[in-house]
Amino acid sequence: MITEIVLFDLPKGITREAMIAQFRDSVPRWRDNPDMIRKHMVFDLTSGKGGGVYLWNSVEDAKRWHDESFRQRILAAFGSEPTYQYFDTPVIVDNAARDVMIEAA
Repeated sequence: MITEIVLFDLPKGITREAMIAQFRDSVPRWRDNPDMIRKHMVFDLTSGKGGGVYLWNSVEDAKRWHDESFRQRILAAFGSEPTYQYFDTPVIVDNAARDVMIEAA
């Protein structure tokens, strides 16, 4: 599994309520995604950054869903270019689900 962190600059003056509304509007697009395991939508009004933290089976899955059309949606919604980081994620401890996922070596 891999964790992908996508970040973008927020528009000046955007509110917490506006960010939550933007994120809620995107839920249907991600809810039934067959390649995505999990997504956390995040923002920090102090630093002016927003984005998502995704768990995927592979970098290829992440890149397939974060193509040019995704880039254009971010530009239209927030006025900035997204950046991407990828991390190998071999172990996940999920206390809410009382589960541990360990990737086979």
